[in-house]
Amino acid sequence: MSGAPDRKAVLHRALRVTIAASAGFYAYLYGLDKPVMALYALFGPVALGGLASIPGSGRQRATVILKSLPIGLLLVTLGTALAVTTWAAVLGMLVVGFCLAFAAVAGPRAAGAGPGLQLFYILACVPPYAPDTLGLRLAGLTTGLLALAACEFFLLPAPAAAPYQARMAEALAIAAGAAADPSAASPGGLRDAGRRLRLSDVPEAERPAGPGRRDRALTQAGSATRRLLEQLAHAADALAHAPRAGEACGARGAAVDNGATERAQAASDALLARVSSLCRATAAALRDGRMPPKPGPLHDAVVDFQTLRLQQATGPPDGVPPVRVLRRQSAVLGIAESARIVETAAQIGADGRRRTEPIQPQELFWYADRSTAWLWAKRLFGHMTLRSVQFQNAVRTALGLGAARLVAGSFDLPHGFWVMLAVLTLGRTTTVGQTWGTVRKVLAGNLVGAVVAGGLLIAFGKHTEAYAVMLAPGMLAAFSLGPLLGIAWAQGMFTLVVASAFAQIAPASWELAGARILDIVTGSVIGLLCGLLAWPAGARREVRRTMAALLRCCGPLVTGTADMLLAPRPGTVTPPSTLPTLHRLKLAEAAYAQYRSEPATTPAAARADWQAVLIAANHVLIGAQWLPRFDLPEVSVPPAAAAWARDAAVRVAATADRIAALATGDQQRPRTPDPPFTPPDDAPTPPDDAPPLPALIDLETWLRSLNAQLGRIEDSLRDTDPAASAGPGGQGSQGAPHA
Repeated sequence: MSGAPDRKAVLHRALRVTIAASAGFYAYLYGLDKPVMALYALFGPVALGGLASIPGSGRQRATVILKSLPIGLLLVTLGTALAVTTWAAVLGMLVVGFCLAFAAVAGPRAAGAGPGLQLFYILACVPPYAPDTLGLRLAGLTTGLLALAACEFFLLPAPAAAPYQARMAEALAIAAGAAADPSAASPGGLRDAGRRLRLSDVPEAERPAGPGRRDRALTQAGSATRRLLEQLAHAADALAHAPRAGEACGARGAAVDNGATERAQAASDALLARVSSLCRATAAALRDGRMPPKPGPLHDAVVDFQTLRLQQATGPPDGVPPVRVLRRQSAVLGIAESARIVETAAQIGADGRRRTEPIQPQELFWYADRSTAWLWAKRLFGHMTLRSVQFQNAVRTALGLGAARLVAGSFDLPHGFWVMLAVLTLGRTTTVGQTWGTVRKVLAGNLVGAVVAGGLLIAFGKHTEAYAVMLAPGMLAAFSLGPLLGIAWAQGMFTLVVASAFAQIAPASWELAGARILDIVTGSVIGLLCGLLAWPAGARREVRRTMAALLRCCGPLVTGTADMLLAPRPGTVTPPSTLPTLHRLKLAEAAYAQYRSEPATTPAAARADWQAVLIAANHVLIGAQWLPRFDLPEVSVPPAAAAWARDAAVRVAATADRIAALATGDQQRPRTPDPPFTPPDDAPTPPDDAPPLPALIDLETWLRSLNAQLGRIEDSLRDTDPAASAGPGGQGSQGAPHA
């Protein structure tokens, strides 16, 4: 959720838009007597500078504006050509509206520029049909956007925010300190450092949300860093108070060779020291903009560590460390694996170049050897589903704009582009409740603005010099007060701006204000109907669907990983695929991002911890990759321990399915579900005649962590009501099969 706008930043932005729009408008209208060029020189900066919301610094915004210029010229050309008939313009509006809204899958900058680019087609596709003015329109738009880019770059430019790499460097430095001295680590401080890496807390321009290799790698590195910090926070007390050599560990620990325990402890400390060193080196590289260290040293340390564990497991029974020490080894190994993922992902994200060979594990780094075009296609087609909130928003926007153009053309509404502008404004809302609230404010603001504009038109009549004097201060006030005081003020002030501009281009009377009110009411009704009929619950219903689908995908990964670890011989069981879960995770993250931007309908709905589902899914994916990676000794797993481990995995998977049913309000779920899996303190351990196996200890640690996370998720969902949170006629009413 965004906070209150920065008054200084808003004023600077309003000043840049006003200067850019006024420069071309006054020069073309009063200097060259070219009203068409003046109109487009005015609306270019207003669209991309005032109505759009391009994030970033002055340099970043200027870059986006310059890249948008060719697209804007194409849209004006297309709109001018398709204005020949109403149906041609409507069909073009449907295609353009969908494509520009769906472009939000490319990241925050594309999403921010989309509404402004929509206005270029809207302005050109309304009557009159005047293909002979195309050159003037393109020249005016070019002038306006170049002026806006220059103002963004030179005139009080917005400062750049700290890049995502800097946040990662800070978090890794904290992780390095915790790994070097676990006893001095603060679990709260580690978790706070992880929360600062959440994309929702990162400035939009710095979020690695694009489909390319660099952004994908930085996103993965950030998620792995968060997991590393959470593991260090969870293990801080356990690592600090783990039993040392000579400590009593029960009857089994008393018979253990203290030398084996000391070697195990020393190996854990050495591996943590390597993790600390790697985190520091990676943090320094990210902070200085250098290439992170190449993967290798930590990998070798992990191999040596795992070799020691296997030697202990296959050695004499009295040489195996106590179970508590083995669990600490497993926790340290998990920390090291998270650090290795950070290391590899940071390497890929440093330059974003395509790798010639796949990087292991390939299913986690599947994007490293893919072409840029393939990655873009993957992102676009991955969201071509009714389960994608980006797709839903694009469809709703396109249908609303198409309907607005059809109504404006069929009924010959004067200044019909205002109808589509109203729909475009309401298209930014995501729930029918938000839409209705926005409609009331829009109508109130426009009514007041129209009354004032009508009075000015009556008072000044055809004295265009009066409107020329009012236009620039009016724009400055509109783009300053609107963001600070709300949409009602923005709409009212913008009505005055539009009236002042059109009164200079062509003779106007008080009827212009009345036409503005009529068009805004028409557009508001269309926008409200679209909000009521097309996904009226926003992302609230969809977040439940996508999270449930994600949890159902996690279950087979848990049981499949357990089957691999418990196989009689390594390699005899096919590893489960993680790609379906990765795809579900992306859809769930998109739904959650929009859900976070919407107000909670009830306190119960707000208590649902959907972010915990995303963290748990990441935990499942990472565990499914690193747990089976090392060669296991060809020692038969004791039947009792194998049976326990399989049952535990099945119970965790069943818990995930039960939570999925709870999330979607499935009435077929059992009324009294099985209790969550809770392993005893010493489980799983093999019988007395066989040593504990590292694979079983690793599996136990993984299942314990997953069980704890799922338990917290289930508790947060127990008091929520999916049907109530979806609202009447929610997304589930479409009857679409669950994809």
